[in-house]
Amino acid sequence: MPSDKTIIRNRSFDEERALYGLVNATLEHVRFAGAADGESALKECRNIAVSDATFELRYPLWHTTGVGLSNALFAETCRAALWYTSDAHIRNSRLLGIKALRECEDVVIDASEVRSEEFGWSSRNVTVRGGSIESEYAFFHARDLRLENVRFSGKYSFQYVENLVVEGGTFDTKDAFWHARNVTVRNATLKGEYLGWYSEGLTLVNCRIEGTQPFVHCRNLTVVDCEMVGCDLAFEESDVQATVRGHVDSIRDPRSGRIEVGSVGEVVHDTVSGCGARIVVTGSHSSLAAA
Repeated sequence: MPSDKTIIRNRSFDEERALYGLVNATLEHVRFAGAADGESALKECRNIAVSDATFELRYPLWHTTGVGLSNALFAETCRAALWYTSDAHIRNSRLLGIKALRECEDVVIDASEVRSEEFGWSSRNVTVRGGSIESEYAFFHARDLRLENVRFSGKYSFQYVENLVVEGGTFDTKDAFWHARNVTVRNATLKGEYLGWYSEGLTLVNCRIEGTQPFVHCRNLTVVDCEMVGCDLAFEESDVQATVRGHVDSIRDPRSGRIEVGSVGEVVHDTVSGCGARIVVTGSHSSLAAA
């Protein structure tokens, strides 16, 4: 029986809207580049599978629904690759252009490399499994996210996110999770400065936390069986329930709750509201027995 699926192989396209509105198609060994410098090659497409492809031109996948991408390269010249797109699965690919993902929903990214400033803004229901992300302002105002064993680096990440689950991975970032709501991080390493300020419903379980002044002005903060290495002036003006393995350099006037810590170098009292939380020191070698 004849197939109703279009198959495009070993082709190169550079014109404006080269394959606009394509439906039910497979593209293999294709390249979007050339002198015509056309934009929006696969705009408004539906149900397409693209493999072994190179994207060098701008805005290729806007308003596209149902797209599978494997072994694809989005070059640095490929700005804003996926916008307003839904039901996308990206595998073993490299996304190197600025603003590669924005206002998309139902996206899965597997074993891929992302190097893209302002990645993932205002997107919904995005899962990233393995691979790496390097981005400033990643996932700004995004929601319903899941990251599994991702290597992340970049400043100002996950600001204003809502409903995020992180399982494993390493995060080298500063100002992460500011104003975030309903975030759970398990079995991860978080390295940076000013973690979690102004967050609500931030939970960290069995994590290693490194860096100055974490958890300031937090509401409903939960820290379970975590390490806090090089962390000073922690928990300022926060409502917190915490169990910390080992030492914390200093704690500054948590607003309410209970903090159980192996040892603490100093409890600082210099805010207007003062310390309303109970601090319990469980180790025998701390300079403070309790506060």
